[in-house]
Amino acid sequence: MSEVGPTRGAALALRGLVKRYGTVAALDEVHLEVKPAELLTILGPSGSGKTTLLKAIAGFEPLDTGSVVLAGADITDLAPARRDIGMVFQNYALFPHMTVAANVAFPLKMRRIPRDAIARRVRSALELVALDGFGQRYPSQLSGGQQQRVALARAIVFEPKLLLLDEPFGALDRKLRETMQLELKRLQTRLGLTTIFITHDQEEALFISDRIAVMRDGGILQIGAPRDLYHSPGDAFIADFVGESSQWLGRIVALEGGIARVLVGSDITLVACADDRCMIADEVLLVLRPEIPQPANPNAPLENCHRGTVREVLYLGGSVKYRISLAPGVELLLRWPARREGAVSAVGDSLNIGWSARDMHLLRAPHRAGGP
Repeated sequence: MSEVGPTRGAALALRGLVKRYGTVAALDEVHLEVKPAELLTILGPSGSGKTTLLKAIAGFEPLDTGSVVLAGADITDLAPARRDIGMVFQNYALFPHMTVAANVAFPLKMRRIPRDAIARRVRSALELVALDGFGQRYPSQLSGGQQQRVALARAIVFEPKLLLLDEPFGALDRKLRETMQLELKRLQTRLGLTTIFITHDQEEALFISDRIAVMRDGGILQIGAPRDLYHSPGDAFIADFVGESSQWLGRIVALEGGIARVLVGSDITLVACADDRCMIADEVLLVLRPEIPQPANPNAPLENCHRGTVREVLYLGGSVKYRISLAPGVELLLRWPARREGAVSAVGDSLNIGWSARDMHLLRAPHRAGGP
């Protein structure tokens, strides 16, 4: 094509990827399917293996075992330059002695694209990232956000089958980062680019992704849509890492009709939905998202109704976060809109709050206790 336009997204399949450094498994039997034109985020803490996974896909990190299949072709043994993959890094990796146009044109020149076609495609790529008219500037003359746009234009100008982004907005301030997240999502959708996005920022992952794969210790723990991971975490680590939550260790003291009553602390009983694997006396972890509890309504009682005391108030602009003590050693996080009618405003206030059993997640208890 003579200009950068919509492309047919390519499917990516990772089959049993293993990468070891001595006795440490940076990648431990990773299996992953990325759909054509999907934006999938790899989310995990430092040391989880997400950057190693990205490098393995790009060809910068040789695998011990496993295969990388892109658009139906096994590219495991291909050199990075032959994989038809675009990459954007956190540090931009622009050539400082080259103009913006020359930076964007570089991958086209390496592919021996005709000169007139290069000019058209560079112009098109810069228009896509809102940098038309910036071609003759140098990276040092650009802001951080503009440099990131140049790096993105360079990554898409040759119409790659796959786009990889390694924490690309980590060096930007919060407002600019949010702007770039939105621009990237719009561009990725417009071009139909299959994209893998690496981040440790849970809010960024929830905002930008079609699906999220959560990594830990070289493996993928859970894959799903942002809403599914947030509202139905598969284990205690995911519940803690993907969004805020209150978490309580407890013991099931009663089971009836798919409802479990769980003793938390010495005298607080919480109610949650349970599956048929649960048994009385099981040690479990209860998880509750902070926006779920509501002021108790006597005309519409919920399964969980408790009176608590406000211990801490944090004003966050559009919302207010509260730390509520329900009993000694049992605390609850709340996050309510700042303009909410009847919202608590001061430390020491007491209030009645309630939530449904179906909004409480009941998980297998971890080896170590977690708190709210």
